[in-house]
Amino acid sequence: MSDAPLRVWREREGKLLRLRLARPKANIIDAEMIGALDAALAANLGDPALVAVLLDHEGPHFSFGASIQEHLPGRFAQMLDSFMALILRALASDVPILAAVRGQCLGGGMEVAVAANLIFAAPDAKFGQPEIAVGVFAPPSSALLPERMPRGAAESILFSGRPIDGVEAHRLGLVHALSADPEAAALAYFDESLAAHSPVVLRYAVRAARCGLVERVEAKFAALRDLYVSELMSTRDAVEGLTAFLEKRPAIWEGR
Repeated sequence: MSDAPLRVWREREGKLLRLRLARPKANIIDAEMIGALDAALAANLGDPALVAVLLDHEGPHFSFGASIQEHLPGRFAQMLDSFMALILRALASDVPILAAVRGQCLGGGMEVAVAANLIFAAPDAKFGQPEIAVGVFAPPSSALLPERMPRGAAESILFSGRPIDGVEAHRLGLVHALSADPEAAALAYFDESLAAHSPVVLRYAVRAARCGLVERVEAKFAALRDLYVSELMSTRDAVEGLTAFLEKRPAIWEGR
C-alpha cells in the first residue's frame, strides 16, 4: 500500500479529478500534504477535458488541521507561504472544486475545504478554526470565511475557536448540501449538474462567478502574512501557546 499522503485519480471518462486525503485518522495538513495537493492541482487543472474536482478523505475525519510543529519559530514562514499558495491555486481554479466532508474538519483542514466552490457535508461534521486556543490565528480563513458566510458568524468562529456542525454550517451558507454520505451527494451533483456542460463554457462561468475574489483574497493574504510573520510570531504568547500544546499542558498567557 502506498504511503503517499494523497490519492489522485480520474474517473467519469476523465472528466472528474478525484483527490483523497489518505492519512487517516487525522489527515494532517502538513508540508507533504500541502505539496501533494498543490502538485495534483497543478498537473491537472490545465487539462481542457476536466470538468470538476472532488476532494474527500479516507477515514472518519476530513482533517484535524495543520501540523503544530511546522508553526514553530524557524519553520512557520515557509509553511505559511506554501499553504497560502495552495489556497490561492484552488481559489483561482476555473474548474469547480467540490469538497465532501465527514467528521472533524478543523484548522488548516477547514481552510482547504473552504477554498472549494461547494462543500457537501454530513450533518454531524464539525467545522472549526481552533488556532486561537494555541495562541495564533488562521490566516487563510481570516480572509476566506467573511467571503463565504455572514461576517459576524465568521468572526465568531475565528475569535472563539468554537466548532459548528454541518447543520449550522449549512444554515450559514458555508455548506452547499447536507448528506449522510457527502461523497455520494457530491458525485450525484457532478452527474446531474455539471457533467453534461461544455468544459470550456463551464470554465468561463466559474471565472465569472469568482470575478474579483482571487484578487481580494490575494491582497488580504499579503497583509495577513505580514501580520502573522512579523508581528504575531514575535509575541511571547504565540510561542507559549504552540509550545504548551505540544507539551500537553495548559498555556500560561502573559499578554505580551
